[in-house]
Parts: sequence; structure tokens; C-alpha cells
Amino acid sequence: GAPRTAFAAHLYNDAFGVLGAHPRMIDPVEQIFGEKVYMHQFKINAKAAFTGDVWQWHQDYGTWKRDDGMPEPRAMNIAIFLDEVMPINGPLMLVPKSQTAGDLKAAHDVETTSYPLWTLDEATVTRLVEQGGIVAPTGKAGGMLMFHGNLVHGSSGNITPYPRKIVYLTLNAVSNHIRTPTRPDYIAHRDFTPIEPVADDALLRLARAPRQAAE
Repeated sequence: GAPRTAFAAHLYNDAFGVLGAHPRMIDPVEQIFGEKVYMHQFKINAKAAFTGDVWQWHQDYGTWKRDDGMPEPRAMNIAIFLDEVMPINGPLMLVPKSQTAGDLKAAHDVETTSYPLWTLDEATVTRLVEQGGIVAPTGKAGGMLMFHGNLVHGSSGNITPYPRKIVYLTLNAVSNHIRTPTRPDYIAHRDFTPIEPVADDALLRLARAPRQAAE
């Protein structure tokens, strides 16, 4: 099938490297946690046109805790749209206020898709949706979302001609670094060095560089 996830692109692509250290990504999370952060995970999730698969209902912290040994849910996701995200091409669906429910009981689903995931049962999701509803943010390429690691979310498949790719930065408080990782380093990073933000115009300068060189 079509590729589903690409990990650690910030380590081998200049543009993603700058994105992973951009102050508009880093500063808000440091303000929330009151300390420096490091990159726990960097991934690109793709829902290919016509064949993009589902992501079951889950909390990301469920995996970070059980598979990586992250002590507390002091990590945030930042999602940057690479394609236009529309109501029809498998947008991320979020359950508002579900992050306040804490770390929920989850089961390890290794059968539904090719990606093992700690997922929530239907009764739990129904209860949380009755309390908070469901929202499915949309936007043009370049749009951005930030959400807590305990926020319940998922997405449906994509049977449209429109691909939906999203970059995810998972930023974790340095003091909360993972203790007992079981996944490969390219999925759950072992480098806990605090991120030093680049200049605010670093992406613009990188984009202009080839054109200037050609001139």
C-alpha cells in the first residue's frame, strides 16, 4: 500500500530541520510547560488519495507512556498541514476537553492497520464525545494545530482524490524525558538535548537560497 508514516525527517531534510526548531513551534510549548523541550518524535502522516487508512480513537500519551516510558503527560503535539485539509479527505477529529480525563485505559491494537496503536474502547469514546463533542479542524497548507498528548483523537480513511499529509512535532519537557523506550530511536528519540530555536525568518531564508544561488 501507500506509505503511511515517515519518521525523523528533521534529521535528514534541511527544511524539516528548521521547522523542528522554529520559535513559533517551540516557544508556545515552553511557555506552557515552563521549561525547555526536546523532540520526542517527528513524523509525517500521509493519507494518500483514495487509499488513506484510518487512525483509531486514541491518546498519544497512551503510547508514549506504555511504549516509551514517558513519566508524565508533559508533551504537546504540533500539527502542520502540508496539504489542504478538508472535511472530506480524512481530517483529524478531536474530542474537546478530553485531555482533562487523564490517562485512559487502552488496548494494544495490532490488527486494524499496519501501525500498532494503544486505542480506546467505544464506550469510553462515546462518553467523552457526549461531554465534549467532536471537531474536525480544516485549513489550507501551512495551517497549524497544537494539542495536548492526552487529547482523544482519530481520523477516518480518505477515499477522495485529495491527499492529506500532516507533519507532527512531539515536543516533550526535558525533565520528562523517556525512561524505558522499546521502539527504535528514529521513532522515539533518545537525544534529550533542549531545542535551540532558530531565527524567525529561517524558513524564508532557506526557501530563498536556491533562487538567490541561481541568480
